Amino acid sequence: MKNITSENRAEYYKISAFIFMYFFTWSASIGLLAIWLGQKTNLSGTVIGTVFAVNGIFSVILKPVYGYILDKLGMNKYLLYFVVGMSALMAPFFIYVYQPLLLSSTLVGIIVGAIYLSFAWYAGVAACESYADRYSRLNGMEFGQIRMWGSLGWAVASSFSGILFNLSPAYNFILGSLTSVVMLFVLFSLKVNTHTVHASEVLSKEKIVPADVSALLKSSKFWAFCLYIAGVAWMMFIAEQQFSRYFVTFFDDVHQGNAVFGYLGTVQSGMEFIMYMIIPAFVNYVGAKKGLLIVGLVVGARLIISGLCDSHLLISVLKPLYGLEICLLLVSVFKYIAEHFDKRVNATMYLLGYQAMLYVGNVVVSSPAGLLYDRIGFEKTYIIMGCIALLFTLISSLTLSACRNKRGGVLSTPNKNAPEEIRQ
Repeated sequence: MKNITSENRAEYYKISAFIFMYFFTWSASIGLLAIWLGQKTNLSGTVIGTVFAVNGIFSVILKPVYGYILDKLGMNKYLLYFVVGMSALMAPFFIYVYQPLLLSSTLVGIIVGAIYLSFAWYAGVAACESYADRYSRLNGMEFGQIRMWGSLGWAVASSFSGILFNLSPAYNFILGSLTSVVMLFVLFSLKVNTHTVHASEVLSKEKIVPADVSALLKSSKFWAFCLYIAGVAWMMFIAEQQFSRYFVTFFDDVHQGNAVFGYLGTVQSGMEFIMYMIIPAFVNYVGAKKGLLIVGLVVGARLIISGLCDSHLLISVLKPLYGLEICLLLVSVFKYIAEHFDKRVNATMYLLGYQAMLYVGNVVVSSPAGLLYDRIGFEKTYIIMGCIALLFTLISSLTLSACRNKRGGVLSTPNKNAPEEIRQ
């Protein structure tokens, strides 16, 4: 792997194993949450929708808090220990707390579940990704070459989690808890050296304070970034929510459509794994801003073509492109944040400006999109969403900040003494 030296190879394997196991446990258990809610707690579709809506609300609240804590802790692993510790409680929580509460007192169960799932997963995954990004930059690695193992972990678990679920969902949760215990030992063994040659570019001697968050919220660069997320990333992720329903309409037999969609999900995960090897070098070459704009162009084109196509072969080719979009978006987001925002607020920026904004999109856009699906159909809705993505890509080409410089293939981070207009 590029940038992986003999000195940091062991730590690369450890942080990659940590990310692999985290996504493995998520896919093996939480990835089947909707099915579990319907089959094991007998909740209606409306109530299940409420569960995910409440989960989203708590996640939006917790993500900025996690980001602030991460920036406050620097490279200390205390928050990650907490997240992994919570995930290790998965089996007892689901079996002895969550399911009984949903059956006996549904509203209480929904709230308690939202708190737990946000602590361990919905906000936890953002904290793990943000820490992995900072760790990679500190050690001269590429985040994409670490994050790709998460895609592999998800794919591996997806290959058998449904079979395990059919035997008993408890097996999925027990597997998640046991894997989390192993993950805890891996995290404990991970060495953190804050005196590397990249330390001055990644870490700040001054810890984040509330005034830094206030300054971030007043920054025009922050809102320009959020505008991009609202126009491009919202369309990308909201369109994917019910894409499976549209996809199966291209097949005479819905069961065949379901099977092909599952196979393409595996292809997509494989594409993500491969793309994470390549995308970092590509984004380093073109710059983070251009990486974000290319995502917008690909998303817009994919959605418009999805709305216009009438072939199951073409729609099957388009589906795995979502994996490419995810890789390019995530790598570009981290590099853009590292380049244009004060290093004291990197994690806060990621969890607030990107992750929390995505969940706001779930709350704001999901229902109107569903209404359009019913009123005018998937085809016209996807064309509209694709046009919106292209429009906001054009706007963002004017509002997002341009790449300034590169050093050694890794985008540099503005330092504390840089002019205010650069640090904001």
